[in-house]
Amino acid sequence: MSKPGKVGARLKGSRLKVRFCTNESQKSRAELVGQLRRLGFDISEGEVTAPAPAACQILKERGLRPYLLIHDGVRSEFDQIDTSNPNCVVIADAGESFSYQNMNNAFQVLMELENPVLISLGKGRYYKETSGLMLDVGPYMKALEYACGIKAEVVGKPSPEFFKSALQAIGVEAHQAVMIGDDIVGDVGGAQRCGMRALQVRTGKFRPSDEHHPEVKADGYVDNLAEAVDLLLQHTDK
Repeated sequence: MSKPGKVGARLKGSRLKVRFCTNESQKSRAELVGQLRRLGFDISEGEVTAPAPAACQILKERGLRPYLLIHDGVRSEFDQIDTSNPNCVVIADAGESFSYQNMNNAFQVLMELENPVLISLGKGRYYKETSGLMLDVGPYMKALEYACGIKAEVVGKPSPEFFKSALQAIGVEAHQAVMIGDDIVGDVGGAQRCGMRALQVRTGKFRPSDEHHPEVKADGYVDNLAEAVDLLLQHTDK
């Protein structure tokens, strides 16, 4: 199988425009880009659409001061945000920080507000690590929604606004773009609702049952990223 960096280089060497869209919320964009570079990807922070910077923009525009229920690895993204006397909650994949105490603190902040605002960085159900499947932010977001009787604002996949911001960054229309991802709901379903086509890769969090999902059907399935790139390049050469 081709190395990830070589696959990325083939894409960037083509006339296709490329944007990396991630719901990563345990690492800052700088840390994520560093990790991808070590894997061989030629990528800069400016080529990544991530939920934390988008959430910071929303917080500033609306004068929101968050209680941050987030992972320490992404906290630096919020350094310029006022967190005193919170009037909203921002929740992300906090990992071990999803303690009863921290969840209850978030619950109390929301319940004391006349118009509670819960902002979630993505709403994934789970993701895959080498040690196995791990709970993502979605179940914790749902717990706060249920307890407080509110609906979270999702920043990240599968939010249409998140995909639209990525499309705007590279100057293409939805019908001109193809999403490649391993999440049948967040990647494939989210992109399709935005008017894009989507390929699901049978790696990462892919499950065989995804190919029979009751609500979402990918436009195609590939065994890995290299195969997806082959398909795209074959199509553009025609």
